[in-house]
Amino acid sequence: MERLDRILRHPLYQKYVMANEEAEVDRPFCHHDMGHFLDVARIGRILNLEEGLGLNVELLYAAALLHDIGRHVQYADGTPHEIASARLAPQILEDCGFALEERELILEAILSHRDKSVAEEKSLRGLLYRADKASRPCFACKMEGTCNWKNGKKNLTLRY
Repeated sequence: MERLDRILRHPLYQKYVMANEEAEVDRPFCHHDMGHFLDVARIGRILNLEEGLGLNVELLYAAALLHDIGRHVQYADGTPHEIASARLAPQILEDCGFALEERELILEAILSHRDKSVAEEKSLRGLLYRADKASRPCFACKMEGTCNWKNGKKNLTLRY
């Protein structure tokens, strides 16, 4: 998983993660940080095994690490963060040794990680969507009562 370590060490990746952290310093709700990225990746890995999808774990982790790196852009100018993240990720992926076909799969997953129409897909897109939604520990959140997520979306029981 050397290419994943390259992502973590990439100066642009570190810059974007820090920008998210700075933009969310006063945010009382869920943060889009390394903890979230790793939760999404690890839950995605569990789902990949449970569902017998056989998807490439390195591509899953790359998508999870990069799917929200543009959140700070959304706060700054209103660009949906899936679009901003998909614009920021290509250079990192290329620099870290991901082939064009792999980059395209990862970027498709990033772009659709908020699109409910992919929720049931047995693809990287569907897996990232499901893992991202399952990653929030609403059942243990002090802000759950004031969160704007609808109750049907909140994770109020422990699943992963």
